[in-house]
Amino acid sequence: MSLNTDPLRHLDDLRSFLEGSSPVQFCAPSGPAQREWIARTLHRFAYRTLGRAERGLVLAFLRKVTGVSRAQMTRLVAQWQLSGSLKDRRGRPAAPFTRRYTQADVAALAALDRLHGQLSGPATRKLAERAFHLFGDTTYARLATISVAHLYNLRRSAGYRRQRGHIEPTRPTAVQIGQRRRPQPNGQPGFLRVDSVHQGDFDGIKGIYLINLVDAVTQYEAVFALARISEAFLIPVLETALQTFPFAIRGFHCDNGSEYINHRVARLLDKLNIEFTKCRPRRSNDNALVESKNASVVRKHLGYSHIPSRFAERVNTFTTTVLTPYLNFHRPCFFPEIILDEKGRQRRRYRYETMNTPYGKLKSLHSAEQYLKPGITFEQLDTIAHAMTDSQAAEQLNREREALFARISQSTAA
Repeated sequence: MSLNTDPLRHLDDLRSFLEGSSPVQFCAPSGPAQREWIARTLHRFAYRTLGRAERGLVLAFLRKVTGVSRAQMTRLVAQWQLSGSLKDRRGRPAAPFTRRYTQADVAALAALDRLHGQLSGPATRKLAERAFHLFGDTTYARLATISVAHLYNLRRSAGYRRQRGHIEPTRPTAVQIGQRRRPQPNGQPGFLRVDSVHQGDFDGIKGIYLINLVDAVTQYEAVFALARISEAFLIPVLETALQTFPFAIRGFHCDNGSEYINHRVARLLDKLNIEFTKCRPRRSNDNALVESKNASVVRKHLGYSHIPSRFAERVNTFTTTVLTPYLNFHRPCFFPEIILDEKGRQRRRYRYETMNTPYGKLKSLHSAEQYLKPGITFEQLDTIAHAMTDSQAAEQLNREREALFARISQSTAA
């Protein structure tokens, strides 16, 4: 909006106008006309020769008429003082940034992550760099020079997620279920340490879950496989697992995973009068026994490879009928001997003389018969323990495991 301000010739006229007592006539010029009017007004009032107070009066008049901000009006006046005119110095709109990484690069990144199991950003870039420079694969020419930060940007893009799927990280939730403390078996069997091992998902195909239960005193162990970690699958497995041990179960200790820290598991354990405890924060040793068994037993015999969930029943048959008896009756374990040093600190010593099988450790406990469940005797367990030698049990384990993985390989290949 512009004004017909030709009658305003003196600074007193401007002051009257700002006070609202001077009549003016409005007209409506366009954008360039507004800049011309500002330049004409500055020239008419000889802005360069005015004092500070008079300049402020002129600037207030210009701002009120045009509605331009104080900073913008200061810039316009500075331009007029330098050149004597006002021009629109805005250039053409800048061209958008050219896209350096195309959909083909996103597809190549998704294929690389699919093959190598989505490694870290630096490792993935190194693979692309090796593929281009060492093996001459031009598919990874641009990915070979990508920054690690932008590699993660591509992984978050919609095109990448359509090919690889969306991964939702686990969100921790505070749930007041179970006691947050370390269990104290006091030399009695029946205090279980429990953990889950996942065989991984691959291209949207869910992998099986392995439930590992280890007694804290005797290291008596049971391994079960299930297709899902949800309550519908886990509760029946836990009920069966608790019945597998020959002695009464007194404690159930796990980490803070939601598969165990929920009301259905709590009700099951409360019904069986089993103490429910969970790991404390920043106490990595609370569940160290079962964590070490995950590596030395579960991963050693079942590996790290993806096993589709449809094979959960076959794997469970193997773990319950072959692997678990071998672990408990034929595989020796070290048992720690706790010694107090001169400073009163507890030291663990693993002596060869204390090495035994979990079943042998159970029998060696004082008055061991009192810990057995009703209807179970050591004569029955001795029959199982002496049915074959340790080497025969290991041969059976290796034979059944090879047959299991051969069936899995044939089925997945078909």
